[in-house]
Amino acid sequence: MPELSGARRLTREEALLGARRILVPANGLTFEIYEAGTGERLALLLHGFPEHAVMWRHLVAPLVAKGYRVWAVNQRGYGGTSRPAGKKNYSLAALTGDVAALIDASGARAVALIGHDWGGLIAWVVAIRKLRPLERLVIINIPHPLCFARAWRRSLWQKLRSAYIGFFQIPRLPDFLLSAGGGALTGAMLRLSAGRGDAISEDVMAVYRDNAASPGGATAMLNWYRRAIHDLRAARDLGAPVEIPTLIVWGAADIAFGEACLEGTERRVADLKVEKLSGVSHFSPEDAPDKVTELIKNFL
Repeated sequence: MPELSGARRLTREEALLGARRILVPANGLTFEIYEAGTGERLALLLHGFPEHAVMWRHLVAPLVAKGYRVWAVNQRGYGGTSRPAGKKNYSLAALTGDVAALIDASGARAVALIGHDWGGLIAWVVAIRKLRPLERLVIINIPHPLCFARAWRRSLWQKLRSAYIGFFQIPRLPDFLLSAGGGALTGAMLRLSAGRGDAISEDVMAVYRDNAASPGGATAMLNWYRRAIHDLRAARDLGAPVEIPTLIVWGAADIAFGEACLEGTERRVADLKVEKLSGVSHFSPEDAPDKVTELIKNFL
């Protein structure tokens, strides 16, 4: 990593990502971002729950090789990014506003927006609402919000898969469980859900556990569910078509979302490509990093 060489010692996260840590003010917060590469073509990477920017460690170098400046973002409440108190600060407007403000701060002339899980859901809404011009959209293991709502209404099995969302609404108890023992339950949950037992190395898992165990960390992560999810349900403008080229990468062994959640996506996205990965979990960038990276590289 010659671009990162120098007198100071790399942080654990910089070493994992092969990217330099920078702090970027945007939307009234300070964002911890891991940057690699240069130029005016930006790949903006949005992680999901309960992870961290290091989930993109397999994708950073290949995107730089394709000519992108990569920003792997720790989103609101995660890692070293600002962690405002109170669920009101985790509204859908705030979370999508963060992405718009980061695009502005980057000064990029072309943006590929890539998101997994909650990061993908926020990316969907940014694209649907056309908050900023995008060149490409990549969504990993998260359905279009209206397609998910349709599947949830029609399927008892999907309701059961989504029951954890109701549990997360309980005050304090989920926060305690996710943070206790140095984030042990968070780590166990990821380990069990990520398909292969060795999909997430111990040094990466330590980042995820530390994030959950840090003061206010678990509550901040859960506040996305306690506010933004309700904003999504109440939104009435999510039927606007997505007009930019869009790739969905779908680990077909997803524990949280059945494939029925994909039905109807082609009617909402004008230029859509769906790639299903048999036997791959919800955490497909961890479970099948080579396959996911190759699909994204070929699409961009």
